[in-house]
Order: sequence, then structure tokens, then C-alpha cells
Amino acid sequence: MEQTQDSDARHRRRAGNEIKAALRDLRIQLALLNHQVGGKLALKDVDLDCLDVLARSGPLTPSALARQAGLHPATLTGILDRLEQRGLITRGPRPGDRRAVVIELTPDGHDTAALIRRTLADVEGRALVGISDRALAQTRTVLRALSEAAR
Repeated sequence: MEQTQDSDARHRRRAGNEIKAALRDLRIQLALLNHQVGGKLALKDVDLDCLDVLARSGPLTPSALARQAGLHPATLTGILDRLEQRGLITRGPRPGDRRAVVIELTPDGHDTAALIRRTLADVEGRALVGISDRALAQTRTVLRALSEAAR
């Protein structure tokens, strides 16, 4: 009985280590993909992140965008300047509080964010071909737990 428990614990540790290694590899591959997409669009990786957050969350204040994108507010100023110069976002007064600023995607910004999403969806779709529904559900559970633990 004890030998079985030791074997189970070893198997669990090995599986956990393999998952961690795969996640590190995935993080690097996603960073490379972002870099490639950004290069084609003449945008920095962090610009893509901000466009994605705005596309998913809608109009945001600079502080809310910085928080959701994991950026320091001072860093965000340069990013917003670049995105605004490219015509991808607008900065305007917040309805009901003209002292506050709201950042919104322009139509070109929405188109660019959609292109980024389609590119990622294509890669994700190819990656998930042939994976069973049960394996997808288990993977979703693990990824959600890891995301929660990282917060």
C-alpha cells in the first residue's frame, strides 16, 4: 500500500513538472507569436496586449487598462501615444466625469484587434484538433487553477 502511494506521488510530481515545463514552453511560443504578429503590424507586443484588453473589456480608463494589462501607469502613456498616432484608439472625456479620460478602440483598432484574435484563433484551433472533450475539460480546469494562483 505504501509503495503504491509513493509511486502515485512520484507520478503526480512528474506529471506536474511536465505541465510546468510545457507551460514555460507555451509562454515562450506565445511571446514569439506576438512578436511576429506585432512585427507584421508594426506594433510592439505590449501594444497588442492593450488592444486585446480594450477589445475584450470595452472602453477603459488609463488606470483600469494599466491594471488589466499588468502595466505601470507611466509606461501606458507611451503605449497610448503610439496607438493614438496610429489611429487605433481615441482618448476622450468620460461621460458624467469630464475630468476622467476613457480610452476606446477606433474602427481601425477594432479591425486590428480582430485580426490579432483571428491569428491566435487559427493557431489555437490547429493545436486543439484531435483532443478529446474530456482532455479539453481537464486542461481548462488546470489552466484556470494556474491563472487563479498567479493572481
